[in-house]
Amino acid sequence: MAISADMVKKLREQTGAGMMDCKKALAETNGDFEKAITLLREKGVAVAAKRDTRAASEGVIGSYIHTGNQIGVMVEMNCETSFVAKTDEFQNLAKDIAMHISWSNPEYLRVEDVPADVVAKERDIHRQWAIKEGKPEKVIDRIVDGKMKEYFSKVCLLEQPFIKDEDLTIQDVINNVVAKLGEKTVVARFVRYRVGETTGDAE
Repeated sequence: MAISADMVKKLREQTGAGMMDCKKALAETNGDFEKAITLLREKGVAVAAKRDTRAASEGVIGSYIHTGNQIGVMVEMNCETSFVAKTDEFQNLAKDIAMHISWSNPEYLRVEDVPADVVAKERDIHRQWAIKEGKPEKVIDRIVDGKMKEYFSKVCLLEQPFIKDEDLTIQDVINNVVAKLGEKTVVARFVRYRVGETTGDAE
């Protein structure tokens, strides 16, 4: 089917991907928006994976002060070049993630950062629950894995649903920017302050 400029514009608005990437995705999926979105997300993941070994030593500090001046966030976003760090897309990403952190208050950056003893304790809690519920032994591990995925999506920034689009995780949002800008992009660290709390919330 013919791919119109309006279709391309709509997909770009939904995904943030480049115009040519949107046009190609729509062409490959015969105008199916859902399939095109999935294709663009997969491309973002693929580009991100290829860039994973590259050095990301440039970047910006994104910040956000919540209404009422009670919560403030700073997040360091890194990329490969100062050119990309200065782009609106990259700087807006840093601001969006800082805003997201102010709302979601993640305890960790990524799954790998969760201490092993914390993971073991959480798995045991869910296992004991499944046993008490009388779940068959053969499905308990699968149930626990599902519960752990939910847990990580609450406490780990990169696994959290993005506040502006809960169909995307923060990692998906980053991958979409990687696909568009073509550089490795990572959250290096973040800190969230709330009036009256100690700095123990810093990551």
